[in-house]
Amino acid sequence: MQMNRIFLFLILGSIAAFAGGAIEGVVEKQSLNMSAIVMFVIFVGATLGITYWAAKRTKSAKDFYTAGGGITGFQNGMAIAGDYMSAASFLGITGLVYLKGYDGLIYSIGFLVGWPIILFLIAEPLRNLGKYTFADVAAYRLRQTPIRTLAASGSIATVILYLIAQMVGSGKLIQLLFGLEYEVAVILVGVLMMLYVTFGGMLATTWVQIIKAFLLLSGTTFMTIAVMTHYDFSFASLFSHATELKGIEIMSPGGLVSDPVSAISLAVALMFGTAGLPHILMRFFTVSDAKEARKSVFYATGFIGYFYILTFIMGFGAIVLVFQNPEYLDLAKQAINGGSPILGGNNMAAIHLSHAVGGDFFLGFISAVAFATILAVVSGLTLAGASAISHDLYASVFKKGNADSMAEMRVSKIATICLGLTAIILGIMFEKQNIAFVVGLAFAIAASANFPVLFLSMYWKKLTTRGAVIGGSLGLATAVLLVILGPIVWVDILGNAEAIFPYKYPALFSVTVSFASIWFFSITDKSHDAQKEIEAFEAQYIRSQTGIGAEGASEH
Repeated sequence: MQMNRIFLFLILGSIAAFAGGAIEGVVEKQSLNMSAIVMFVIFVGATLGITYWAAKRTKSAKDFYTAGGGITGFQNGMAIAGDYMSAASFLGITGLVYLKGYDGLIYSIGFLVGWPIILFLIAEPLRNLGKYTFADVAAYRLRQTPIRTLAASGSIATVILYLIAQMVGSGKLIQLLFGLEYEVAVILVGVLMMLYVTFGGMLATTWVQIIKAFLLLSGTTFMTIAVMTHYDFSFASLFSHATELKGIEIMSPGGLVSDPVSAISLAVALMFGTAGLPHILMRFFTVSDAKEARKSVFYATGFIGYFYILTFIMGFGAIVLVFQNPEYLDLAKQAINGGSPILGGNNMAAIHLSHAVGGDFFLGFISAVAFATILAVVSGLTLAGASAISHDLYASVFKKGNADSMAEMRVSKIATICLGLTAIILGIMFEKQNIAFVVGLAFAIAASANFPVLFLSMYWKKLTTRGAVIGGSLGLATAVLLVILGPIVWVDILGNAEAIFPYKYPALFSVTVSFASIWFFSITDKSHDAQKEIEAFEAQYIRSQTGIGAEGASEH
């Protein structure tokens, strides 16, 4: 215990040193304010204090993976919102609306529409059938080794891709806001992430996510109200002023997605991908029973829906308050390319808007919130990846279910450190790469490999191990292949003249391949094992709907 205390004090000291370096670099790099640095250090100090508190209460594998199942529905709903509202949502969607206007709604709505599926079809049976990961559900009546290997592969692939995007985003953001070197920023995020998860497990991760969600919702609410006070809370006046500045086309669709296939494919990726993200699904095991799991989704959907409405207003607020404001323009780029490019690119529209409505102090607050956003998301991702390695692969595949719980926890902590180091290395390697495809690929894999297997294992009687493994693998392979052959990788990154696969978003095709393959290879499986798996469906379905025999059911 004494060593833990010393360790945390050392980390706090190193963060203060990093912040000091940022302060020294302000004069040389750009005029940054002290409030950003102070709030940054306060947030990190508070979250490390939570980690120290959580570490003393994390004694068993159940504590580590699910916070002992003691999180309430409201708390878990807030934590899910904190896990889901990433920097891509806060900065990216606001930036998209700033850039393209009305079309930014595609992403706002797309990220939200997966939640009714989770509420009505996933949350309750998932909690009744599973223990620590969604692979527990997929493998409930199917053969453990192949199903868990597939589920863990899909989870780890999704987690690593998502982590790359978050680490690159965090490096760029901290580099711009605090004056740190990119590599130092990435290492700092990686070290904090490893501390939260390794020492505090799910309990520390949950409270980091709750605090971050509260701060983000508070900050965005203030920004939205501040924007609307300029227009007497009249949306018509706000949109009218925005169209005067940028033209009537910002109120028309077609700026981001120009053809129906791309629009449908993007919607499929965001809708089914959300329902297949391992770090989101894992959160349903932190509550006591299926009723609390339903409450979690209800609250999370409310918080997330409210947040995405605000990003739309903030995007238009940035158009009227940041666009053409010399204080926020990159004059060097303007001289070369014309137009009104803003400092740091379009993704910094929300940051500049915070300064426009609240001055230096509020800029500092929003900067710290943006950092908190990244830390909360990478912590949830790392825990989900570590759980897939330790619980699904180590305990269930390699040890055939006979692993000691303490050994499983030890493997999970080692996996956390390995994932953290991997994220740091890949974050530094991808600094100058176009990572637009990475988040799209993460959602495509979640939609194509994870969601079909999970959904059909709960609702389709004739699903067999052969169908799930072949179909899920083909869905995963199709998603990866089509992204490589698509415009972003094949043309933008590899430099070819024309893409072999013409669409940026492969999910419509890869999800179809996955479902069709699972169906075909299941109905043609006439083996003895397949018959036993079909016969076991009724008992599984009763438990999924009633909770009889579920983890924690006897306590409630």
